[in-house]
Amino acid sequence: MRIHFTAEDLLRVRYAEEPAPLLELTLVLASLHRPSADPVFGRWRREQARVVGAAGRGLLELVPPCGRGPLFLDPVVGDVEEAFDEVAHSSREYVRKEVARVAGLGRPVTAWTRGIAEQDRDCWRELLGAMQGAYSGILSRSWRRIRAGFHAEVAWRTSRWGRLGVGAGLEAVWPGSRFEGTVWHLAPEKDADVYLGGVGLTLYPTAVWSGPPLVGPYPDGTKYLVYPALTPLPLLAEVQGVDPLGTLLGRTRAQVLEALAEERTTGRLAVDLGISAASVSQHTAALRGAGLVATRREGKAAWHECTALGVELLRTGR
Repeated sequence: MRIHFTAEDLLRVRYAEEPAPLLELTLVLASLHRPSADPVFGRWRREQARVVGAAGRGLLELVPPCGRGPLFLDPVVGDVEEAFDEVAHSSREYVRKEVARVAGLGRPVTAWTRGIAEQDRDCWRELLGAMQGAYSGILSRSWRRIRAGFHAEVAWRTSRWGRLGVGAGLEAVWPGSRFEGTVWHLAPEKDADVYLGGVGLTLYPTAVWSGPPLVGPYPDGTKYLVYPALTPLPLLAEVQGVDPLGTLLGRTRAQVLEALAEERTTGRLAVDLGISAASVSQHTAALRGAGLVATRREGKAAWHECTALGVELLRTGR
C-alpha cells in the first residue's frame, strides 16, 4: 500500500482527538475471525467471541477478517450515542453500496445481509440490538483502558516527532515502512495507491487491532489511517481510581486546574473553590511551574488561565 502525499498533506498530518467506540467495535469483530492469529490477543479474543455469541453472529457475517467492514457500521465519532444514531440513520443507497462492497471481499450473502441492504425494519432492529449488546459486553468495560492507551500512544508518538521529523515519525508507526520522496510505502501485502490530494491524513492508533494498517474515509472525503498501537489491550494496565487527575495532582490542585479552563483572578478562584487566597497562590504557582497555568497581572489583580498543555491534560485526564 502506497500513500501519496503532497506538501500540503505533510502539513496536515495529525492525530485523532479521541477513540471512536464503533470503529473499535468493528475492529474487534474483524479480529474474532482469527482468534489465534496473535498470541497476545488469543485468550482475549476467545473470551470476546463468547460474549458476542449467537446474537452477534450476523455482525460477523458483515465484518470481514481484513477489517474493511461496511463503513455505515463504524462512524469515526467519539460519542457512542451519536455514533449509534448515525448508524441508525444511514441512507439506503450508502448501505446497499457498502453491503455489496463487503460481499466482494468474501462475506456471505444471506437473507439477513440482504435484509440489511434493503433496510428491512426487523433486520435493522436485530442489527442495532446486536451492536449495542456487543459494545456493552466487549468495550464498555474496557473503555477507560482503551481511551487511556489511545492518549498515551498519541502523547508518546507526538513527542518523538519533534526529534525525528514527520517522515521518520510516520515510518516508526509501521516498522519496515519507508518514504520514497513523498510516497509512504507500507503494508507490502496490499497493492493499493491512496492519494490524499492536499487534505492531509489523520492517524488513529488502536489497542484492539493487530493486523496491517487500514485507510478509511471521513464523510468530508479526508482520510484516516488505523494502525495497531504499541501496547495492545490485553497488556494495558487497569485504570486505577475514579479521579486520575486528582491522583496525579492532588484533589484541590486538580480542581484549581479545572476552574482555570476559564480565566479567573486569585480572589475569584478562592471564592469559587472555598479556599484561601494564599492557598490559591500556592497551587497556581505550582501549576505555573509545571507549565500548566499562565498568570498575567492587571493592576493589583493576578489573572490565571490554563495553558495549551493544561487544557490537554484536562481533556485526557477527564
